[in-house]
Amino acid sequence: MKQRLKKGDIDNILVMGKSGAGKQPRIDVLIAEFGLEQLSTGDIFRSYLKAFDEIGFDGNILDFFNTETDDFISSEIIEQQLKTYLSGRKFKDVLLGLKAKYYVSNGLFVPDSVTNDLFLSSFKKSDYRGIVLDGYPRTIDQAKFLVTVAEKKNRKIDAIIHVVNDDETILNRVTGRRVCPNCHKVFHMKYKPLKDGKYCTNCGTEAITRIDDTQEKVLSRLKEYREKTQSAIQYLISCDIQYIPVPGNLPELTDEAVKNSVFAAIENPEESIFSVEPF
Repeated sequence: MKQRLKKGDIDNILVMGKSGAGKQPRIDVLIAEFGLEQLSTGDIFRSYLKAFDEIGFDGNILDFFNTETDDFISSEIIEQQLKTYLSGRKFKDVLLGLKAKYYVSNGLFVPDSVTNDLFLSSFKKSDYRGIVLDGYPRTIDQAKFLVTVAEKKNRKIDAIIHVVNDDETILNRVTGRRVCPNCHKVFHMKYKPLKDGKYCTNCGTEAITRIDDTQEKVLSRLKEYREKTQSAIQYLISCDIQYIPVPGNLPELTDEAVKNSVFAAIENPEESIFSVEPF
């Protein structure tokens, strides 16, 4: 029997699930109850993309990629070519941003090696603990990398909180999702409404609809989840990390209902395994 999660004895928790399953409300519960901080893949990418954009590079980033070797040219050469742009900024952060920019701006899949480097650089800042991981790992190679890092740094991955929801519900829900462009708080027009129908309740900024919240893109992400992330979850379970599925769809989607469903699963993890079909 797995040990129940206890405040003050937690290193890190993974929150996993399909895009649109309802992860953020569950993350909010974990942050409030256990005093953890959220580390989101989306925020990581935005941070490093910003680090590169801020140097004002006006050349062609394609020049930093060698198509013959299918890899970037050496870091030393890149640093030399960007020297006049750095103005005291950390080259490592700029380099990570450049690599992310290359793939994102060209609509290419970001390799696990680059995603892992971006994640590790951010995870390190927290001393590898006190984190709710959101959006990472998404592949089995990323999962293996995470487990290796945790072992090397003598840190625990205490649990996988798997938010389970069906594809149809996700498709119906995602069109109503809104995001604050300033503090990145997530809302829903029906279930977690904005102030006056359009303003963030946290900072007052007018919320926006994500450009990738279309049916076509949601279906694509669901396909990727089935092909890549399910195997990552299964690998993590095989590493003896506690698996706690929680329902993403509730009869009443209030903050209190979400909190109660999360803690019902945490307090009875063995029963929880049989309460929701995970895959």
